Amino acid sequence: MEKLKQRWGIENNWALAAIFIVFAINGSFAAWVARPVTNLLGLSPDTMTPWLYYPLRILLIFPIYQTTLPIVGWLFGQFKFFWEFEKKFLSRLGLSFLFKKAN
Repeated sequence: MEKLKQRWGIENNWALAAIFIVFAINGSFAAWVARPVTNLLGLSPDTMTPWLYYPLRILLIFPIYQTTLPIVGWLFGQFKFFWEFEKKFLSRLGLSFLFKKAN
């Protein structure tokens, strides 16, 4: 745990526990939110093959998860960590233009 705290720049175990809790809650929350969105779009495993439905659902969960992660992190007092985490993660996906400062 000490290596993880050092790598992430976390000072105490409470902050580390809060970060783990945020990851857990946000994953469940994103999956929960995706259900009504898929229903709204008319997608269900009953109306289409599961080979298509589940990849579409995962593609839908991804932006929900990325959007809500800093929000849930803020609720636990860890907004700064999760905002930096998002910027780094999305930059690795080639989406760094979303965070460029205008001159």
